[in-house]
Amino acid sequence: MPGVERPLTGQVVTVFRNRLRPEHEGAYRDELAVVAELARSMPGFVETKTFVAGDGERATIVTFADAASHRGWRDHPRHREAQRHGIADYYSEYSIAVGETSYASSFTHRPEV
Repeated sequence: MPGVERPLTGQVVTVFRNRLRPEHEGAYRDELAVVAELARSMPGFVETKTFVAGDGERATIVTFADAASHRGWRDHPRHREAQRHGIADYYSEYSIAVGETSYASSFTHRPEV
């Protein structure tokens, strides 16, 4: 994302890996659109990005500025509702790893003009 300083020490990064149940993909995508927009509106939101592997596994990386803003997102009632729907309807499996960035570095190649 141009203009976004990332990563930064102290940011909280969530790696959410999952596989969808095919019969519920449409409903999942509809709910995801609502929940992703909500996340973007939360204080401290930095970015989110999802990758899909060739075998169908999905990995979403979500970054918040700090632990307090991450907790606000984690505990938001609409996000909690989406989590319940995920377990009941959308996911065949998932795992979540959350960590605070203790080291950060980045590089952007800028060709000479």
